[in-house]
Amino acid sequence: MKERAWRWIEENRDRIIEISDRIWGYAELGLVEYRSSKLLADELERHDFRVERGVAGMPTAFVATWGSGRPVIGIMGEYDALPGLSQKPVPYKEPLEEGAPGHGCGHNIHGTSGMAGAIAVKVAMEAAGISGTVKFFGCPAEENYDGKVFMVRAGLFDGVDACLSHHPGQVNTARLGSSNAMNSVKFHFYGKASHAAGSPEQGRSALDAVELMNIGVNYMREHIIDKARIHYVIEVGGGQPNVVPDYARSWYYIRAPERDQVEEIYEWVLRIADGADLMAGTTHRVEFLGGCYNLLPNRTLSEVVLANMREIGPPRYTEEELEFARRIGETVPREQKRDALRRIRFPNWERYMDVDLVQEVIDPWDEGMVMPASTDVGDVSWKAPTMEFGTTTFVLGTPGHSWQAVACAGMSIGHKSLLFAAKTIAGAALDLLTRSELLRRAQEEFRERLKGRTYRSPIPEEVRPPLEVARAAAEAAKRKR
Repeated sequence: MKERAWRWIEENRDRIIEISDRIWGYAELGLVEYRSSKLLADELERHDFRVERGVAGMPTAFVATWGSGRPVIGIMGEYDALPGLSQKPVPYKEPLEEGAPGHGCGHNIHGTSGMAGAIAVKVAMEAAGISGTVKFFGCPAEENYDGKVFMVRAGLFDGVDACLSHHPGQVNTARLGSSNAMNSVKFHFYGKASHAAGSPEQGRSALDAVELMNIGVNYMREHIIDKARIHYVIEVGGGQPNVVPDYARSWYYIRAPERDQVEEIYEWVLRIADGADLMAGTTHRVEFLGGCYNLLPNRTLSEVVLANMREIGPPRYTEEELEFARRIGETVPREQKRDALRRIRFPNWERYMDVDLVQEVIDPWDEGMVMPASTDVGDVSWKAPTMEFGTTTFVLGTPGHSWQAVACAGMSIGHKSLLFAAKTIAGAALDLLTRSELLRRAQEEFRERLKGRTYRSPIPEEVRPPLEVARAAAEAAKRKR
């Protein structure tokens, strides 16, 4: 049965790679992934999936369904790119178009591996007469606007029995660590313009309020848990020095290992913004863009994924691919690679200092650890047993969200990761569809990890997906080219 699914992927490898490469070339930012989303949805529709487009208030979000009844296995795919990372598929820095976006997280592979895996599952189910439902979730804007959280809030993951997802990475593994929960929020401060030299007493500087708020938050850092992370940028700070700015804006990410910790810190940040108004004589408006939960891992699903990885066998590389990886590896100072491997507590890291592409399947080593970054996969993991696994796509030790990642995601190293991941998704999904004890164990573990807690959307009901913000960001990126 699984061989049938894997054979379909091999027979259609050229088409699967073509779709990934086209999305890599589109490199569309979050919530404006119109061509990427359409390409994936059209392909699923061509293979008899019922596709509902524009779900959860996002034009580029969709759900593709095949089959009926239980169990319901979800498969996720992302396809948003990152600003300013345009890069040719070469082992040295050379943009395709200066200042344009690029797939620095490999989401061209992410979306396509899920799509191909879902179709392969359908082909095998049809051939073997297996009952159940496979759902592919086309998930926009993971990088910046938490698209899956809006999809969860809309009830799209209700009734899913287990969910699989693949993310390009530096290692073939199915990790058991968690991630930081997060809030994304903008603060719009309003003051009063005046001549900064001639009549400063008549002005009230919105920029002062932004800076005072930032100072307050920085003092707050000493008194919050050490694993929390707060980052900000000043998006608008005024026009020119001789005009007191009547408008200024900052954008914050607030992260912590647990959702309730984020909410407590966030409430403190809101009070600091109020204090900035008192000091600067301004007013402000809070624009809540999004938030997400910490990830709940699932050992049962990890074991299913790892077993399929080993059954399939990880990719092997040509001399040309190894040379490409070697040249990429040379762009990372040795001490930076060492520090990166130590930071993630990579097992036997010393043995990997001269390794560019990890070619074996590695058991997860990170149970109990919290990844400093955040992902909207976390919210899905609070609705159903969920596993997002990784496959070797990037050179070990290279930074995420980098030109090096874009280069690998657009050439044959990335293609091999894509096909390996699609087969792994197909094999794991078929195991869950046909081996009821695996699904039962995954769901029992899921309930145990919830510990009686109930998911409550971190995004208030009145907050809509920030489509205008996303479109403005995309237009601003175009103007910078």
